Amino acid sequence: MSPFLYTLSGLFFILLFLGGIRLMNSPKTAVSGNLLSAAGMLGAIVLTLFGGGIVPAGLLFVSLGIGGIIGAVMAMRVTMIKMPQMVALLNGLGGGASAATAFVVIQNAGHVFSTVFTAALALFVGGITFSGSLIAAAKLDQKLSQRSVLLRGHNRINLFILLLTVILIVIVPFAPERAFGFMALIILIGSLAFGITFTLRIGGADMPITISLLNSLSGVAGSIAGFAIDDPLLVAVGAIVGSAGLILTRIMCRGMNRSLMEVLLGKTTSAARENPFPENPGDTAARPQESGEDPERIVSLLKTAKTVIVIPGYGMALSQAQHQVKQLCDIMEKQGKDVKFAIHPVAGRMPGHMNVLLAEADVPYEKIFDMDSVNPFFPDTDVVIIIGANDVVNPAATTEAGTPIYGMPILHAGEAKNIIIFNKDTRPGYAGVNNPLYSQKNTLLCLGDAAVKIGEIIKKLNEDDATP
Repeated sequence: MSPFLYTLSGLFFILLFLGGIRLMNSPKTAVSGNLLSAAGMLGAIVLTLFGGGIVPAGLLFVSLGIGGIIGAVMAMRVTMIKMPQMVALLNGLGGGASAATAFVVIQNAGHVFSTVFTAALALFVGGITFSGSLIAAAKLDQKLSQRSVLLRGHNRINLFILLLTVILIVIVPFAPERAFGFMALIILIGSLAFGITFTLRIGGADMPITISLLNSLSGVAGSIAGFAIDDPLLVAVGAIVGSAGLILTRIMCRGMNRSLMEVLLGKTTSAARENPFPENPGDTAARPQESGEDPERIVSLLKTAKTVIVIPGYGMALSQAQHQVKQLCDIMEKQGKDVKFAIHPVAGRMPGHMNVLLAEADVPYEKIFDMDSVNPFFPDTDVVIIIGANDVVNPAATTEAGTPIYGMPILHAGEAKNIIIFNKDTRPGYAGVNNPLYSQKNTLLCLGDAAVKIGEIIKKLNEDDATP
């Protein structure tokens, strides 16, 4: 590619892609930011194809067309509840693309030490990203157990695979050229195996951290592949993705008060305890009163409240109740109540999951508070409404040592004067730890589909307002 076209391609990336990222900082401009970033990447790709003399390659354009159609269909069909799986899958495809590029480079690099070495390293990181992301997506979609899976001699297996592939990466530049293909295949197999074994042992509670880490690895793999094919633009793009993913991973780890090494070694996972709430609904001594069949108590409580904090969780995504939640909050605000939304850093199945859902329902960004800024408000709050959140409000995180969430900072919902919980049932959350909030005297449970139950509350509030 000529210097002029390469510079122009870089400007497409810098002005449009980075400009799009800036617009994505606000829900109001996020859609425009997404479109701008997509346009920037498309422009850079087109310039690369024409400037690099790749245009005559008809098979390439056929592949681009097929991939574009598949991507468009997947994007249109995926629901918000499946978005974490989609993100994990796309991370994996990015790593897989880098690994495929590196595999080809190794076999055609000759004895250029730097090229062979960086290609082997990109192959390793890309392979880990690909297989690890597929396992993460399968866990999120419940195709695999969401709990930590420990193999016999798990640490020894991981160590053996890691040492073998690292040794091969170091010696492959010095090997005979005819052996490059075989050694690259072994490195690829080792990286795929390592991605599987290290992701299997990570429990469901740590999946947001895992996704952000794999996102970072996809960028790192792309950046290393950029070195292998002498493409500074790919190096820059991959470095941005990799660094952003690492920053997000650090934020996730801090939000759960655990180190990345603890997550990767599966040290944050333990067996879930039995549910203390029996299945017999008549046993009210052991289980709180369920008010799902009669919304009168909830309506009465909401009418007298002056301050309300809403805490969304994965259950809200599962029932797609964000629009009903927004409608309920609009009604309360018209009645003069102060309504806030509280978001835990790891609520949902991926970073920012709840923010995306609330933005979809047009909840004003200024009403959304993070954990650190909202926690001081709970003691003076009249009502906390929890929609499908469990682990992120579970007081067991401060009292139950040895559980997966112990030591994790939580939203202090239990300090509020009254708590209303919309949840499907009283079973433990994703981490498998029972929630004492269900048995607090100031808690009202509304069990069932959150969208339906909140709709009943909205209907009752509207009827009462219409009554002269």
